[in-house]
Amino acid sequence: MTMATNEGPLRRGAVRPGERALAPDLARGIMLLGIVLSNTAFHLWAARRGPSGWQPVDGSWLDHAVQFTMIIVLDLRVYPLFAFLFGYGMTQLYLRQTVAGTDPRDAARILRRRSLWLIVIGLTHAVLLMAGDIIGFYGVLSLVLGLAFLRRGERALRWWIWIGVALIVLVSAGPALSALLRGELGTFGDARAAPGFTAYAAQEGNWLTAAGTRLQTGLFVTFAAAPLTLVGGGYILFLLGFWAARRRILEEPGRHRTPLRLTAVLGIAVGWLGALPAALAHIGVLHVPDDMQSESGALTVLRDITGNAAGLGYVAAVALFAHWWTTRRPRRGATAVAAVTSVGKRSLSCYLAHSLLFAPVLAAWGLGLGEHLGSATMALFAFAVWLVTVAGAYALERAGHRGPAETMLRRLMYGRRAG
Repeated sequence: MTMATNEGPLRRGAVRPGERALAPDLARGIMLLGIVLSNTAFHLWAARRGPSGWQPVDGSWLDHAVQFTMIIVLDLRVYPLFAFLFGYGMTQLYLRQTVAGTDPRDAARILRRRSLWLIVIGLTHAVLLMAGDIIGFYGVLSLVLGLAFLRRGERALRWWIWIGVALIVLVSAGPALSALLRGELGTFGDARAAPGFTAYAAQEGNWLTAAGTRLQTGLFVTFAAAPLTLVGGGYILFLLGFWAARRRILEEPGRHRTPLRLTAVLGIAVGWLGALPAALAHIGVLHVPDDMQSESGALTVLRDITGNAAGLGYVAAVALFAHWWTTRRPRRGATAVAAVTSVGKRSLSCYLAHSLLFAPVLAAWGLGLGEHLGSATMALFAFAVWLVTVAGAYALERAGHRGPAETMLRRLMYGRRAG
């Protein structure tokens, strides 16, 4: 199919159902469960917070068990997975266009248009419902990194990935190590900083006032945090996604089983062990100064930087599962796999649906249920929300329809003949 656009002739439109591989969509579907669970802390607006300003510190033993698990398994471990898959998907889109005969510059323009619309969608989402929106954040990153690297060679990608690793060590780990060596733990981090959840305004009873706070937070996340991420080396997950997509690692996991196994084992082990001190300190088993647990404290920094390894480990584990499942006979659990995969195919719609189901029910300006839930009951609520999106996505899959947000975005990218 050839389509005429303002840029020039496009040899094809959006991805067709038969072209999709299992692993990327399955990973996105599982990722959305991780995201909806990790976002629960921001909606517990009446809970007592610790120095990190992230997970609550009150509740029953079951709540503490959930908090402990969240810190180790999910907090700042799901978003690196999202970044990798975002970069992977960008390269898939670009390669599909160029292989079909589209001029590389025209294909790059399509991706730039996509990034700009994601920024608009993300900021709208932030103002209306969810201040911590990541769509606009990744829209900025994809705009910059797409311009800089999408058409670059393998050597440039490798160099900048290693430069990003060095930047992460210098920017994040350097100050923590320096404070530890000098024995000045109290100078690293500020335990008196305002809890991060207040920037989400879930505790605000007036929707307009909350929307103003969400706008400020959304603008900061999109136009300040995203550039800082680039400067600090946080772009490496994107570039690893570029690199992996060129090798079709998720489409053909059977050809890459050895590196995938190594990545899964080492990545998850490093990610979980890196978060263990913060989790133990959070539940009071490990006694350390509040400064080390603050949002910029040494334990939080260690948790955050090792989250990148966990994110890569998760995507490698999903790829290995996809290869194992597709090669076994009989394929048990086909309906469950298809349902979760249908969420991954409609990840933007399902991500936005999370906020539509969360905010009006939990926020103080809505029904205010977030005041009465604990970490455990909130996790159950989040899982139920994810199941609702699974049911909705699977129903759309059975009917042969894309998600509403995906349909809108494709129309904005390709025009009326998006397909």
